[in-house]
Formats: sequence, structure tokens, C-alpha cells
Amino acid sequence: MAIGLNVTEPEGTCSDEDCPFHGNLSVRGQVLEGEVASTDMDKTIVVEREYDVFVPKYDRYMKRRSRVPAHQPDCLDVEVGDTVSIAETRPLSKTKSHVVVEVTDGGDA
Repeated sequence: MAIGLNVTEPEGTCSDEDCPFHGNLSVRGQVLEGEVASTDMDKTIVVEREYDVFVPKYDRYMKRRSRVPAHQPDCLDVEVGDTVSIAETRPLSKTKSHVVVEVTDGGDA
């Protein structure tokens, strides 16, 4: 089933209702890319994005980071350190509004 994004569909199947490939979860809005910082929660990962912000007072750039919780479908295997693409969805919980759609690079590969 196509989800409307240019991502590769996983080979495995799952029975997760909140899977954009095998369930009935639609994706919309922004697609973000970041590194997996934590996989400690059940079916949830934390994706960390690092970016630069210009500070006019010092005429320099400062690093900032944001951590976005995302739903991990059962058909995708994600480890800490992997680079993943996450897409915006309807709110899945109090803090989760994104779902993993593609694992683009392994951390140690």
C-alpha cells in the first residue's frame, strides 16, 4: 500500500493498527530526518535532530537539538544510532504525533 511518500516499503508484515504500511494510519505534513536517541519505551522511539541557530550578539552559531517521540511499527527494526525518517500523523498519544517510515542508515555501518 502506498503512503504517498517516496520511501521503500518494508519486507516484513505486521498487525500493528498504527502502521502506515500495513495498518490504517495516514501520514500528512512534514517529514523529518534524525538519529535515534532512545528505544527504551514500548513501540516508541526518540529521534534527536541537531541544528544551528545564529546568535546576533556574538555573531556566531550555536548548536541546538530537539527530541521528537515517534511511533515504531513492528515491521521496522530500529536500533539506537540509526538514521530514520519520520512523518507527521494524527496525535497517537499525549506526546506522539510522528511515525517512523524509513530506516535510511545504520549507526555502525
